[in-house]
Amino acid sequence: MAVPAAPTLCSERFGSQPPRLYVGAAGGRLVGQHKDTGRMSSSLSSTLSSVFLPQGYPDSVSADYLPYQLWDTVQAFASTITGALATQAVLKGVGVGDGSASVAAASLTWMLKDGTGMIGRILFAWMKGTHLDRDAKQWRLFADLLNDIAIFIEILAPFFPAIFTLVVCVSCIFKAVVGVSGGATRAALTSHQARRDNMADVSAKDGSQETLVNLAGLCTGLLLTPLAADSTLLTYLLFFLFTSLHIYANVRAVRSVVMETVNRGRLRILLEDFLREGAVPSPPSVNAREPLLPVLWEREQLILGAPLHRVVGSTYELKKATENNTKNYLLGVHKKKGEVCVSLREGSGSLDVLQAAFHAELLFLILNHDLSEFPVEHRKLTDLQRNARAEMDDRQWGLVSDTHCVMDELWTPLLRGVSSNGWDTRREQLGKEEWRGRWGLVKW
Repeated sequence: MAVPAAPTLCSERFGSQPPRLYVGAAGGRLVGQHKDTGRMSSSLSSTLSSVFLPQGYPDSVSADYLPYQLWDTVQAFASTITGALATQAVLKGVGVGDGSASVAAASLTWMLKDGTGMIGRILFAWMKGTHLDRDAKQWRLFADLLNDIAIFIEILAPFFPAIFTLVVCVSCIFKAVVGVSGGATRAALTSHQARRDNMADVSAKDGSQETLVNLAGLCTGLLLTPLAADSTLLTYLLFFLFTSLHIYANVRAVRSVVMETVNRGRLRILLEDFLREGAVPSPPSVNAREPLLPVLWEREQLILGAPLHRVVGSTYELKKATENNTKNYLLGVHKKKGEVCVSLREGSGSLDVLQAAFHAELLFLILNHDLSEFPVEHRKLTDLQRNARAEMDDRQWGLVSDTHCVMDELWTPLLRGVSSNGWDTRREQLGKEEWRGRWGLVKW
């Protein structure tokens, strides 16, 4: 006769691992029991997970963590091999293996290369540092593409001995930009992936994964670079093969990331879909459609957190900016410049910034786009567009005042849709400036 199993008195679980069940035993002891899942394989899997994955995986990270890390691993492997080919070319260019080469000349070339890279790093951080949080995915991809260009320049450098130093300095400037852009956006993506205030753990395990991949790439490079040392054709063939893999893996990695915060590209898609369909799309839908690369040199058309003098220039304009406006921001249009400036009130929060950005984007749509594809509030918006085109005033204060009324009607359903579809409204990545103003101090 079979002995009945002892009843489970309590249980526990470590992260997402199988539960441990506790049953009563002789003498009133509690005895833990594991379900038999293959002890040896379970132990090996547990060890590898603890070494290379954040504690609590997969519950402690975002849902896009695994696909991103897998493609990031592929691109890192390919980049390590192309980097080895570039290092071989640079060493050849500075005279390694050449008995007539001067140690002093090689040292000077190396110092100039490093020095220009340091200057490039400082300048890029100054010019674009505030954009890296806002468009982390785009700058991440840009960094890797620029790294491929830098590596190609280094491979070509030995064929131009007369300007070798200049060529490697240019390459080093590109790599400095890659270092700033890649490092900063890696931090932004780690912040997105960490879901239990475990950013340091996620970052540390990412470093372990990258080290392992680089080691594998180094071993592969040790096998391939001697074969390519005396063959220019093989060097180019290996470079283009692994660079193609590198670019493909990077595109897949960036496309796999689903950010729930609103930046300017995602905000534009959100508003257009809302006006087109009356519903707010989900983060995966919007992320799949946002641009892959950042805009490098285009002048900013939306200035969030602008100083008051860029929004209003007279008491008349201040009156017009506050007309029909009880919100925590002021809007000013410069139609000829194609610019909308937004002044934020002191104490304004993320919801105020989101509303201001949606309002500014609505103004851009009315001023610059065909509204026939947007059925939501279609008649009202087309009337506003007709009046704006007939208006000769560059500042368009009538349009600003009227769109405040439209925004009052749209904001509640828009915010409800954004919040209920998984978007994070507690913070935003809209790249606002630090100016904050006060108005309404005197009643007109």
